[in-house]
Amino acid sequence: MSKVSYYTEEGLQKLKDELEYLKTKARRDIARQIAEAKDKGDLSENAEYDAAKDAQGMLEMKIAKLEAIVGNARVLDGKNIDTSKVSILSKIKIKNNKNGAILTYTLVSEEEADLKSGKISVKSPIGKGLLGKKKGEIVEIQVPAGKLEFEILDISL
Repeated sequence: MSKVSYYTEEGLQKLKDELEYLKTKARRDIARQIAEAKDKGDLSENAEYDAAKDAQGMLEMKIAKLEAIVGNARVLDGKNIDTSKVSILSKIKIKNNKNGAILTYTLVSEEEADLKSGKISVKSPIGKGLLGKKKGEIVEIQVPAGKLEFEILDISL
């Protein structure tokens, strides 16, 4: 049994779009590659055919995995989120007490994490360390580079 994962509407739509692409265009492309390789003769010594069949197997595994993820996905409703403490979907503004840097992150599921767009996973060291904390708290978090100390400046959606 697969575990339930929580996503934003945007994140779930991205997964559904990827799944649709894989099931349509990617499958057609692999089928075309297999047909082209078959046309080249003896299949027992045809490395191109073997590679295309391997790629097809990998594609089907990826499709099955994505179908399971999408099937067990739940969309988080921001209206039900308590902003008095840090939780998934919280937008948090934190200050690194060591260097004074102020950072803003949104806590999301592991699959949606994207540091470039300011989304960190609730399973990351910083995400785990911030979960459940309140505005004004000072949190010490163990990261691979050592211990960091953050002050939670704001929590919103």
